[in-house]
Amino acid sequence: MLSNNHLAAVQQDLDKKKVLVVGDVMLDRYWFGDVNRISPEAPVPIAKINKIEDRPGGAANVARNIASLGGSVTLLSVVGTDEPSVILEKLLQKDSVQTMLKRDQTISTIVKLRVLAKNQQLIRIDFEEKPSHEILADVLDTYEQVIEDHDVIILSDYGKGGLSHTIKMVEIARKHNKKILVDPKGSDYDKYNGATIITPNKSEMLDAVGAWESEEELHAKANQLINNLNLSYLLVTRSEEGMTLFADKAHNYPTFAQEVYDVSGAGDTVIATLGLMLANDVAIADAVQIANFAAGIVVAKLGTATVSKQELINNITKHITG
Repeated sequence: MLSNNHLAAVQQDLDKKKVLVVGDVMLDRYWFGDVNRISPEAPVPIAKINKIEDRPGGAANVARNIASLGGSVTLLSVVGTDEPSVILEKLLQKDSVQTMLKRDQTISTIVKLRVLAKNQQLIRIDFEEKPSHEILADVLDTYEQVIEDHDVIILSDYGKGGLSHTIKMVEIARKHNKKILVDPKGSDYDKYNGATIITPNKSEMLDAVGAWESEEELHAKANQLINNLNLSYLLVTRSEEGMTLFADKAHNYPTFAQEVYDVSGAGDTVIATLGLMLANDVAIADAVQIANFAAGIVVAKLGTATVSKQELINNITKHITG
């Protein structure tokens, strides 16, 4: 249940503390059009494009979610030296995100191109390459230089190669007594050892610990993962089932989503909101409740989207129960 404590947490001046986001960035490109006929060349629809829209994606979407909530955020990542990198940087500057983008001449900036008709996705085309070792070493050097200026670290791992030094980054964060949150990818979670909290979705949790047949088995697997990785907390996002926070005991948070339109980017909103709340000394249980509520708002929007501070305040106010 939401209370005045949650409202007060969101209403406070959230830009006093600084959040550093590190990870894989990309440009989410949307081509909107109409489909009225099938191609004579092959049995595929012809989309007549009438609007193009670009949005920051991946770790960049995490950063813009923090800025949208009124937080102070810095984004550290790798891009190419191409047109998408220029667009991405301009979009982030417009969203009040401070950027430290390392430019790698050997790669193209990651682009996810989606073609939509009547808000239905027809196809997604991905352009991606892994950054060079030299650039990633430069990212690690910069990370170590700026970490003391930030209160919370978020590692947004999309498995695109931008976080090859995760183990070292966690070690550095612990050395500086920083809270470190990780949105994980893949089945090898050993590289996240020592993080404050990791936030896998149901599918990612399945990759990491295997299938479970009951809530009791899930709890056992979650507690084992916490112990094996020396985590303080584990937050599993479970789509329509809401979220479960594993700490001293399991805390279940039912979804607040009234309408699920598009779940892409919901995980970004969760970890962004959670990181910003923890940076501002909100208790973990309350921080997760607020992040859960923010995710319920964003899934009603198309594509990678954000929740504004005022939007979150207005919606929490409507749901306060005591």
